[in-house]
Amino acid sequence: MAEKGSGEGKMKIAVASSDGRIINQHFGHAERFLIFNVDGNQINFVEERKVEKYCSSDEDHLYDTNRLEKFYEVIKDCKFLLVCRIGTIPEKELEKRGIKTFILWDRIEEGIKKVAESQRVKVSKL
Repeated sequence: MAEKGSGEGKMKIAVASSDGRIINQHFGHAERFLIFNVDGNQINFVEERKVEKYCSSDEDHLYDTNRLEKFYEVIKDCKFLLVCRIGTIPEKELEKRGIKTFILWDRIEEGIKKVAESQRVKVSKL
């Protein structure tokens, strides 16, 4: 739900969350993204999109163009990505492709509000 009289804007947002309530997953550890639409005065959950983990268990894993491309294909229609952490290279590569990352640890609805407000779209609760 959004406040009446708010600015208009349409955007799709991907969120990394393990529990569906909190933005609490590192980009590379996510096994799914929750997709939301913000359209004018509305925030709507669209769907869950599954992905294979980007990061391996090796702490020194290297950047992998092919793996990042698979992630990009899953969220390429999204303008924004909300995660609690992301590596510098994947963040920059996604930005080159038009997806801006917000690094947050917050309730999903609050994170979406922060993104929307940064784009001059005022929204309230989901």
